[in-house]
Amino acid sequence: MRVNVPVTTVWISPGSPRPIDAPALSDTPDPAAWLAALDEHPDDSEDGDGRLALHGRVHTQLLAGEPVLIISVRAGDPDWVEVVCPWQPSESDPRGYPGWVRRAHLINDDSRGHGRGPEDESWALSSEEAEQPVVSLARQHLGLAYLWGGTSALGLDCSGLVHLVHRELGEIVPRDGHDQQLVAREVDLEDVQPGDLYFFAHPGQTAHHVGIVTGRGCMIHAPETGRRIVEEPLSAARLDTLSGAGRLTRAPG
Repeated sequence: MRVNVPVTTVWISPGSPRPIDAPALSDTPDPAAWLAALDEHPDDSEDGDGRLALHGRVHTQLLAGEPVLIISVRAGDPDWVEVVCPWQPSESDPRGYPGWVRRAHLINDDSRGHGRGPEDESWALSSEEAEQPVVSLARQHLGLAYLWGGTSALGLDCSGLVHLVHRELGEIVPRDGHDQQLVAREVDLEDVQPGDLYFFAHPGQTAHHVGIVTGRGCMIHAPETGRRIVEEPLSAARLDTLSGAGRLTRAPG
């Protein structure tokens, strides 16, 4: 099975969506209308209808042409299927990121699909951009609004930015920041290079935030504060939780 819409959301359960999420659930989803509706509700409002209230409801998103494996169908409601997502590695399931999607957003198609993905090399960077492709691609998303679980150019969270940029380079990397740190080669903080990753964690916990290094002490990231994707120096608060740096090395070929 493959995703047959521009972007579909992977929910924690079929009961996770709110009434305001209806545009994202329709057979022909309208993600722009969905996000516009969310933006009418400040994230500090009591109704819980803003973007940040997707925390605890949404796992991730899938893009057009992305493969999935259906592992179950909701009892009494075949409109919802439980899937795993091979292009989004996760420690939650060795087969790929798990969650629930609308069956109408999938098609039984074993062809390569369409859209940018790890199997698609139909795009190219200029020679100048190719010198630092991770940073160049990340900068294309500066100013984009934060979206919990977002993995598309409509909205991204911190690890979604890392995942999408590497996908655009034809690479499969984990979806979540703590998983990204697990597979990254550790880099000394004094030896970071543009394109490496900064990881942030509280003592004894896994990474809760990740940013793409653009220079020593500076990164592009998607702050979970309602702010937009930004390139900026590490603040004192970030330095307090900076737990390490890593490099996602590209596979040969």
